[in-house]
Amino acid sequence: MERRSPLFSAFIHLSALLLAAVILAPILWLFIMSIAPAADLAAKPLRWWPQAIDFSRYQVLLSTLENSAGAAFTSSLRNSIEVAGMATIAAIALAIPAGWAVSRTPSLGWSLSMVIATYMLPPVALAVPLYMGLSHLGMLNNVFGLALVYLTILAPFTTWLMKSGFDSIPREIESAAMIDGAGLFQTLKIITLPLAAPVVATSSLFAFLLAWDEFFYALLFTSDQRAKTLTVAIADLAGGRVSDYGLIATAGVLAALPPVLIGLVMQRALISGLTSGGVKG
Repeated sequence: MERRSPLFSAFIHLSALLLAAVILAPILWLFIMSIAPAADLAAKPLRWWPQAIDFSRYQVLLSTLENSAGAAFTSSLRNSIEVAGMATIAAIALAIPAGWAVSRTPSLGWSLSMVIATYMLPPVALAVPLYMGLSHLGMLNNVFGLALVYLTILAPFTTWLMKSGFDSIPREIESAAMIDGAGLFQTLKIITLPLAAPVVATSSLFAFLLAWDEFFYALLFTSDQRAKTLTVAIADLAGGRVSDYGLIATAGVLAALPPVLIGLVMQRALISGLTSGGVKG
């Protein structure tokens, strides 16, 4: 194996530390804001570490008292989990057969390209037809209606990712299974999907994150706590005459926890999925 010079190794480690600092610094500052008293956030010069630690904002947002800020936040948290979860499950259910079909039938590649081309349209161009469609179906201000809208965003993206994953699986393996008497669905269940599991996990995680962070359609198609998601709820915290920046930061910390926990659980599968197809044997 080629030996690296100590200077090059030090450069690599310093670069990694710098990258980690750039990525983690805003997150650390968000947490510090969430536990800092309001006076420290408004002090000049700015105090980088609060004189007293205050966790009362977390109690406020996690409170379940009726008509409280905590009740609105927890309701929005539940709505976000439901909408993102439903949209992700539906998108993966559509992407697996669609991605496999396009991967194994190159002549159908044009259809996926046309669908992905819809990403070139700005979201506002689709807002009116989507609004009219949801209104006609009676699904405005509804978590199922919002999940259906998110499905139109996630399905092309997840199909493209799944197609890339299926491309890295040799067709000869599937052909061998069919020669041995396995049917199409048996081949997919026993051979293809287990091999594509890392890509499925990666696609699911990215789809969940896209749905979790979406703001524009959630703002347009929801109006109260029956369907309002976290992104809109956090924006509402900043909509008053006087904004509590510490409370907004606390909401940001709590909103980041579910995706972070999911990412940690799926970390191994995520790394495998991102590197899938990078080496051919």
